[in-house]
Parts: sequence; C-alpha cells; structure tokens
Amino acid sequence: MGKIKLIALDMDGTLLNEMQEISGENETWIRRALDEGILVCFATGRGFQSALAYAEQLKLDTPMITVNGGEIWRRPHVLHKRYLMPPSTVRRLHEVALRNEECWYWAYSVEGIYNKEKWIEPSGDYEGHHWLKFGYYTEDAAMLARIYEETSAWGGMEITNSSPLNWEMNPEGVSKASALRELCGLLGIEMSQVAAMGDSLNDIAMIREAGLGVAVGNAQDAVKAVADAVTVTNNEHAVAHLIRDLVLKG
Repeated sequence: MGKIKLIALDMDGTLLNEMQEISGENETWIRRALDEGILVCFATGRGFQSALAYAEQLKLDTPMITVNGGEIWRRPHVLHKRYLMPPSTVRRLHEVALRNEECWYWAYSVEGIYNKEKWIEPSGDYEGHHWLKFGYYTEDAAMLARIYEETSAWGGMEITNSSPLNWEMNPEGVSKASALRELCGLLGIEMSQVAAMGDSLNDIAMIREAGLGVAVGNAQDAVKAVADAVTVTNNEHAVAHLIRDLVLKG
C-alpha cells in the first residue's frame, strides 16, 4: 500500500450516524485529512442532490461518486460521466415490484427519484427517462430471496445492497469500485493509494480493490470478511478512527 492520497467514504451506515448526521469528530478529522493534502470523496448509493448537502456542510470541492458508481463527478455540479440503465430493464424490474405487492421500490433517473407512491406519468413511459438505478425494500426475507432469484437470472446487472433488507440494481460493470478506478485514472492516483470504507454489499468491491479497505463495526459480515481492518460503528465516529488511526496514524 502506498501513501494514501484519496479516502472514499460510503455515507449511510458509515459516515452518517443513525440520525443521518456527520458527527463533529468525523468532520474534524476529514478537515485534518484535507489539510494534509488527501482528497476525501463520497462514494454513495445516494443520488447527487441527496449527497450534495453533506458535501456543502463539509465544504468539499472534491470528486463525488453517486448512485453506486452510476455518476462520477469531478467536483460538485461538474459531471464527468454517467452510466445509464436501459429502459427495458427498468420496465422488467418494475413489473417484478408490482407482482410483489408488499415490496417498496424506487428508481433513480437523471430527471428525479420515483417510488411506489410517486411513479412516472404516464406509468409506462420508461423510454422517456434516463435511468440510473432501481431498488427494492422488504422485511420479508422470502420475498427478498425471490426477487433476487428472478432478477439475477437475467444478467446485465450488478446487484448489491445498502442494507440487509434491500437490493440495488445498477448496469453490469457499474459499481463504486469501477467509478473509483476511473476517478483514479483522472487524478493520476493508483488504487493502492486509496482508502475505502463502508458497511454494505455495494461497498465490497471498492473495499477489496482499495489499498486500504475498512469495514465499520456495524458492517454486514460479508463486508467485514473482505476488509483489511474493521473499526468502530458509524455511531462511534468511524471515519475519525479511519483517518486518525489508519491513514494519518496519529
């Protein structure tokens, strides 16, 4: 592992505590990293608008990875690249959701976020939107398993999660890791010089490929299994621990 030049942070369950806040400790140590010349980059399943307020809170003018790698931003509001999901795939995913009536679902498009309560109008106008990601949520484990079994058989998608109760679908080859690799190419940084931290299946690839891959203490077991280190939970200022103890080392 080379000297860390870029820190890639998942947001929900990692940077943010259970109140959806960035703690003062995390903010302080992010500022320390920036002062040392290290880039701090969000790598999140959230869309750009949802992540932007936190970037503004931290006064970050650094790259961002949103919708699980579906969008790569050179800095806030400056898009580098966007990877779209075919409308035909979104149609099929939506049909699966409708057959599983108790399931909550949502979809990110360039135009906005749609969900079970507020879907596109007209409802069949899939071609009229530029799609990025589709997701399902249910506390019914059997339903979650059925949805995975059906959709994974199609191919053409990356299927991950951001909690044990959901599935998130991106186009095949699109992940936080693929976005990080592309970002490193833009910045002239090696993946060995990246520290990545997360808690869910959508973080596994980037944690595995980064020079320093870290799981938070509340991470899913599969994430902890591939990490170089496991630290404290998101409610215990995990990002501060990462930067202080593993990146800057005191």
